[in-house]
Amino acid sequence: MIQPILLTVPGLLGSSDDHWQTRWERERRDTHRIDLGDWDNPNRTVWMSRIDQAVAAARGPIVLVAHSLGCQAVTWWANASGPSGASSVLGALLVAPPATERAALDPRIARFGNDPRRALPFVSLLIASEDDPYATIEESQALARKWGSGLVDIGRAGHINARSGLGSWPQGQAAAELLRDARTGNVRTLARQAQAVLLDGEFDATRAIPSGLGRASSRDRTPVRH
Repeated sequence: MIQPILLTVPGLLGSSDDHWQTRWERERRDTHRIDLGDWDNPNRTVWMSRIDQAVAAARGPIVLVAHSLGCQAVTWWANASGPSGASSVLGALLVAPPATERAALDPRIARFGNDPRRALPFVSLLIASEDDPYATIEESQALARKWGSGLVDIGRAGHINARSGLGSWPQGQAAAELLRDARTGNVRTLARQAQAVLLDGEFDATRAIPSGLGRASSRDRTPVRH
């Protein structure tokens, strides 16, 4: 049986050497980065095309592991590809997607605005932080609802990037592993399972929330570098 591979999809500016995505790529033989091209000047069409090429070139089943604006790139690609084009994707881990329609964000992020409202053609988990400068919990909840994703609130973890001090983020790896066998899984059950593995970490008040039932938060945040 062919083992699934993990394909990482970084966001704006790419992922630094200390980012958990980069660490996974170094430490795991089954994890590879999709090169989206110009990390500093993202083009939605180009990024979608690069994902399409990488998925087509992969041999065997895939789990997509996206961070920040890479999540929007995945959802736009999946929206265009549909179930047939994404048939090799078992699931997606969508970590800290930004609220692209918020006017105060970086204009390069705003280019990806008006996020697709169609549910993804594969199961997905959206991992959100309560003090993410790019999305409130309400905004993450709305994205999860649009995409049919299970939402997992991991407490205060910033933008869930290198600044968050996650190291290799073994809890995140465990959540990604859940998606290897999740093609026909129930997204609410999957979210509860992800909550269980993500509880074992440095975050506070970690809990999983079925899509559309997130915890309210009205705090404004100042954008920070990815």
